[in-house]
Amino acid sequence: MPSQARSRKFGTTQRSSLQKRMRDIGRKGPPHFSAVERFNTPIIVFLTVCTKDRKKVLANDNLHELLKKAWQTKPTWLVGRYMIMPNHLHLFCAPADCTPTALEKWVYFWKSKTAANWPTTNENSVWQRHFWDTQLRRGESYDEKWEYVVQNPVRAGLVRNSEDWPFQGELNVLPWL
Repeated sequence: MPSQARSRKFGTTQRSSLQKRMRDIGRKGPPHFSAVERFNTPIIVFLTVCTKDRKKVLANDNLHELLKKAWQTKPTWLVGRYMIMPNHLHLFCAPADCTPTALEKWVYFWKSKTAANWPTTNENSVWQRHFWDTQLRRGESYDEKWEYVVQNPVRAGLVRNSEDWPFQGELNVLPWL
């Protein structure tokens, strides 16, 4: 394929702009692309969010409840299965309606909401600025990713059996048709 056609096909201008933005923020990870609707396939995004400086402040009952309330306050995205670890969390989410709000706006909303209601006032910056997201492509990847995520507390030596970890759950069923 000629380079000019390849540039148009893969959006070189858009990609180089994103790469510049990534360098500017000092991050070596995927940019946040808009959710893509695929024929007869639901949109489900796998999300990982870390605490600032990887502080181990998330795994407690108060913050578990605070996060659940924040996710349900403005449900532009529905949270499916989630796992809260001491310094990060994983969740699966899907747009609540046909025209999804940008994922970045929703994440910014609930990060702000939880930070504003944080139980200890001496922690100014709670969340890492960015997050990792991946749109799932098929139902098997949902189950495979969840199986990996659900074993996190076991691998970290926090519990012997993943079902014993209290900071996990499912707020909405995100079905694959």
